[in-house]
Amino acid sequence: MVDDIDKALDWEGNRLDCASCEHLALNGIGGCRLKHACVKDRYPRGIERFFECNPDLADGYLSHPHFEVRAIAAKFASVFLLPSLLDDPNEKVQLNAMLRLPRRNMLQLRKHPNPELRKRVASLLDGEELLPMASDEYYYVRLVVASRIEPMLLGRMVDDEEAQVRRVVAQRIPNEWLLRMIDDREALVRLEIARRLSVQLVSLLLHDPDWRIRLEVASRAPAARIYSLVNDPYSLVREVASSRIAGDCR
Repeated sequence: MVDDIDKALDWEGNRLDCASCEHLALNGIGGCRLKHACVKDRYPRGIERFFECNPDLADGYLSHPHFEVRAIAAKFASVFLLPSLLDDPNEKVQLNAMLRLPRRNMLQLRKHPNPELRKRVASLLDGEELLPMASDEYYYVRLVVASRIEPMLLGRMVDDEEAQVRRVVAQRIPNEWLLRMIDDREALVRLEIARRLSVQLVSLLLHDPDWRIRLEVASRAPAARIYSLVNDPYSLVREVASSRIAGDCR
């Protein structure tokens, strides 16, 4: 009994037969080959090899029922036919079309209904082009924006509702804006701020409720400002503060 992996099957599991294929003539001139370069193959690599050999046929496959065929055809088809694929039900098809379209088309996709596509768009845009996406309804789109947009444009994102986004903002905003986030409600965001504040300013977080931030203060603030931390409820904070004060007194 021959295993399925040795059979030439299409995407629906049907046995492939070159004799009944509309591209039979190509087989005779090396334009396709069963289980190697075949547009009906169940494996994407076989489909891709087919279009690599016959790119002029890609236009006719942009509405094929199998998404892999549409997605791979989008890599080779006329760019003028690609805008219609931006509304394809499959994300892979949408993405392959988007990657070949002119930048003006990509800018139009900033409001596309598919958040995964918007996330990919955000990863490809720069500077002020990203500003409209700074308020995207999905936090992972905003997360990409926060990590890519120029630091001077991050001002509108310091109050983002998602802590992960604010944490990235805290890592990247200009130093002169750090104090705007010093009272953030999320400890990990304040910790990023503490790590970036100057030696003189980090003592502003001396009484932060999170021990990790007080430890940062104990480690970096001037010794003269951390006397209260020798009585901190957290032992490591007490140890670091006591050690630094003792060292400063020698």
